[in-house]
Amino acid sequence: MRRRLPTGLFARSLLIIILPMLILQTVVTFVFMERHWQMVTERLSAAVTRDIAALIEIIETYPNDPDYANVVRIAREKLDMTISVEPGGQLPAPRPKPFFSILDQTLSDQINQQIHRPYWIDTVGDSQLVEIRIQLPDKVLRIFAQRNQAYASNSHIFLVWMASTSLVLIIISTLFLRGQIRPILLLAKAAESFGKGQKPPENFSPRGADEVRRAGLAFIQMRERIERQIEQRTAMLTGVSHDLRTILTRFKLQLALAGDSPDLEYLNKDVDDMQTMLEGYMAFARGEAEEDVGKVKLSTILENLRNEFVLHGKDYSYTISGDDNLAVRPNAFTRLVGNLASNARRYAQTLRIEAVHDAKWLTLHFDDDGPGIARESREDVFKPFYRLDEARNLDASGTGLGLAIARDIARTHGGNVTLSDGPLGGLRATVRIPA
Repeated sequence: MRRRLPTGLFARSLLIIILPMLILQTVVTFVFMERHWQMVTERLSAAVTRDIAALIEIIETYPNDPDYANVVRIAREKLDMTISVEPGGQLPAPRPKPFFSILDQTLSDQINQQIHRPYWIDTVGDSQLVEIRIQLPDKVLRIFAQRNQAYASNSHIFLVWMASTSLVLIIISTLFLRGQIRPILLLAKAAESFGKGQKPPENFSPRGADEVRRAGLAFIQMRERIERQIEQRTAMLTGVSHDLRTILTRFKLQLALAGDSPDLEYLNKDVDDMQTMLEGYMAFARGEAEEDVGKVKLSTILENLRNEFVLHGKDYSYTISGDDNLAVRPNAFTRLVGNLASNARRYAQTLRIEAVHDAKWLTLHFDDDGPGIARESREDVFKPFYRLDEARNLDASGTGLGLAIARDIARTHGGNVTLSDGPLGGLRATVRIPA
């Protein structure tokens, strides 16, 4: 049942309204059909049967009327029936009983209870008349009565009114629900856009019920606080970067003036390492948060990596399935792909990239034939400045920020980066972000 039920709030709200209404109508209709309709039909049929019984009593009490003209007149004028008396007549063969007919069953029961004579009735068809034949001792009484005299034929009006009213109520409820749910959908869309690092819709403003308005206002305030915090962090890091770079520049100048003494070689190396770590930390902390979303071609980004692999004598290839155009932050996404490709180039001989872009997700698989990463360390490598080896040389091990920056960029796009065993025997890095 859960798998077949709709998942949207609008559809579920409609079900909450429509299902009780349908159940109520079903119960009311059943009670009406079973009680009121049948009771009215029984009373009407009983009245018609009493009239017929009275006509039979008149015919048998006053047999001197040769053509029964008075009885025919009384039946026509007072009882709204057309009758005829057929001397020596016989009843036709019994007709097959209809599968479902309240009138046929009710009228037959009343004739059996009140008249106690052989009879034949015809209630089938769309005719407005009901034909009844009663077997008398030497003749047959043939009666044509109006159908609505013995049958509650206008009961369908109740069903029509009930169905029409329900339809109007459902339409009103649908319009009302659409107006109430639209602000929730706009809030969800704005939150999703903000989670992907995109600008929220310009027309977004808290609307709808009080609870939805409070949720929308809380989201706007949260977004403003986060944006203000990012701006303050970026401004602070820009100042820190400027100050540290100024000090490093003075260190480099003083070391250059000191000459090429072998004793200063390690100090120069430490200054270069500090410069590399500073640049890596600034890039990680900044996270390219200020970049706007743009259109790029995935094939262009992947093709630009080929020269680097050819230069280092490594094997590189890629395949793309689906749309080649992407709506991402161009520089950040290029850096995400470049960091993962650089890790594979550093530790493996072969890199295969498989890209699948469908209507909902963009998935990139980076498969290499390197030594891989142990399962227990696959989450630790995403921590800033975490390195698997103990090398002190940053050229050998990097700054420990490549995967951290890659996951940070993927998450700002609303996705993630995960590691697993690759089909080439090495590591598989999977990037999955919403399309």
